[in-house]
Amino acid sequence: MPESLSRALERALGGLPPPRTRPMDIPKAGGSYLLLIRLRAPLPLHGRFSGLELPAGWLVYAGSARGPGGLRARLRRHLAREKRRRWHVDQLTTAADALFALPFADAQTAPAPSECALTGALLASGLFEVPVPGFGSSDCRACPAHLLRWKG
Repeated sequence: MPESLSRALERALGGLPPPRTRPMDIPKAGGSYLLLIRLRAPLPLHGRFSGLELPAGWLVYAGSARGPGGLRARLRRHLAREKRRRWHVDQLTTAADALFALPFADAQTAPAPSECALTGALLASGLFEVPVPGFGSSDCRACPAHLLRWKG
């Protein structure tokens, strides 16, 4: 992950967990996460977003994992290159040339920030923008998308 992207995320969020690329290094607890995805070339989308294209560069997907297996299980799936495409974000993770996970685990004293809070903070920083309205937020009525593009 480029240092300039790390600084942009730090500036927007105020604090970051270390980036992870190996599922065994990710906590099993529930929580939320950011998935950092680098596309070397523009990516045409399929399904609901057919006819649209994501630009090359760094994208940030915000998600949550509070079910069985928590963050480790969800991010293991996202970080795997070979998988059945189940979610829209799978189009990106199978095409990406770089993937990093930033897990925000729930603590006993406080829950992790929600995926909506993470998205809102990144957008409020002015350093990120929505490349495809509605992408990754089909179950959310508050956010314009849960997939953002870093402007850097």
